[in-house]
Amino acid sequence: QVQLVESGGGSVQTGGSLRLSCAASGRTESVATMAWFRQVPGREREFVAAIGWSGYTSGNVRYSDSVRGRFTASRDNTKGTADLQMNFLRPADTASYYCAASLVSLKNTFASASRYEYWGQGTQVTVSS
Repeated sequence: QVQLVESGGGSVQTGGSLRLSCAASGRTESVATMAWFRQVPGREREFVAAIGWSGYTSGNVRYSDSVRGRFTASRDNTKGTADLQMNFLRPADTASYYCAASLVSLKNTFASASRYEYWGQGTQVTVSS
């Protein structure tokens, strides 16, 4: 089992920044891919970014087109967290943000929510105009 806890959500104005963190515990040595997704009520969970955590995709970082150039996903080995630095935020970024973990190195399917076995509880990000 892997437990994930997100933190760092909040409310900002357009153009502002927030940094999310995801703390993992449990069988973390088995995690191969970490990712961030977001969801608004009534819509499907949307891929944001993925980080190759171990295995042959280790170190690879992938982004959705909607956040590339504004968001940066990274790994903090000291803290053992997956972080998401969000800059130039827009109202369209308003959503609940979820951290996810997979025990599989996801080379081509990293954007599919169904490929992740473990999820955090989510943290709300609200961007006002």
